[in-house]
Amino acid sequence: MNSPISPPAPSSTSTITSIPSSSSSSSSSSSIPAPATTAPQATFGSPYAAPDAAAELLRSTGIGVRALRAGDAAPYGALLDARGGTVALPDAWRNGPAIVLFIRGGWCRACSLLLRHWREYGDELRALNTTLIAVSPQSPELTDRTVVDNGVDFAVLSDPELAAANGFGISFTLSPDAVDLYAANGIDVPVLNGNGLWVLPVPATYVVGPDGVIRYAHIEGDPTPAPKPEDVLFEVEERFGWQ
Repeated sequence: MNSPISPPAPSSTSTITSIPSSSSSSSSSSSIPAPATTAPQATFGSPYAAPDAAAELLRSTGIGVRALRAGDAAPYGALLDARGGTVALPDAWRNGPAIVLFIRGGWCRACSLLLRHWREYGDELRALNTTLIAVSPQSPELTDRTVVDNGVDFAVLSDPELAAANGFGISFTLSPDAVDLYAANGIDVPVLNGNGLWVLPVPATYVVGPDGVIRYAHIEGDPTPAPKPEDVLFEVEERFGWQ
């Protein structure tokens, strides 16, 4: 049964919910800081990869060519919420723009830090009438744990069938060296995701408009620095303005 789309409830993590604008935060006098010029170290492929390695892996897998970019139509994908209910990915941008974060999972330290960073921007998201969701291939049970452990109040969705990751063109099979590195650190990706595959999404950030068209995309390993939340919100403001 599909999970309904309903007004936001702080205690619920089972639905994608647009965050309505509020009179206290939607004033045109508010502003998002200009994009930052620095960003955290890239971690594509393994949690410990350097930025140059991230760029090389992006080239070697072909993801830099096949990944969806600004101007492309965002794909449909049936995902699972933290309780195992089915959620249609396009519901995220049905009533306004959406920010879609692709992460490896709650076991990834960089991913957890990103989720915790984003939880500080609820007022800005409401002012921009923008929905924020995170997508990972891990199981719904582990997704629920990720939500609790990181104290987030936005939807974190499971993509164990890789419908969204494949749709956006950012899934890749880990190399034997990467598999060995993950295994040596006790990270059993096939078990964590429950699909038997050594496949992960490349960490990525997308902004999708209510028409389903991607307006902004950044894939880890791109030449430009990885965006911080304030950078992404600046992109949303530039394209859609205050609501």
